[in-house]
Amino acid sequence: MKYTLLVLVSFLFVSCFPDLKSDVETQPVDYTIQNEKEITDYIAKNNLISQKSETGLHYIINEEGTGKQPNANSDVTVAYKGYFTNGKTFDKSEAAGITFNLQQVIKGWTEGIQYFKEGGSGVLLVPSSLGYGNGGRPGIPGGAVLIFDIKLITVK
Repeated sequence: MKYTLLVLVSFLFVSCFPDLKSDVETQPVDYTIQNEKEITDYIAKNNLISQKSETGLHYIINEEGTGKQPNANSDVTVAYKGYFTNGKTFDKSEAAGITFNLQQVIKGWTEGIQYFKEGGSGVLLVPSSLGYGNGGRPGIPGGAVLIFDIKLITVK
């Protein structure tokens, strides 16, 4: 009986304290170095040649396209397949693509789609800082590198 009372008192005493997690555990994780290594390893493994922007976005232009080039506020129609560096697909559009404004998507798309013209295609390798960050979203873990095969169909 006295041991049960001791456990109960101990539990109540500890539960009165605020969260005892350290500041390190509650701070967002910086995935910059990890993401860069993951992207460069993927590029090397698949014998790809990419360009890298100042923001850390890697992109590959397979076909630049010949039509109109979008800006950050353009409405575009894009056909795409999104997957991780392990090849697992997390999303894809129909062949006809989807239409959206470049202000309504992740930063990696807002920036990356602007490197193409209508009819262009290629690959965007998006670090988490330009994707879904530390929080992720359903089906995409926090800190994840995202790869998109894209085809820019139209620019409005």
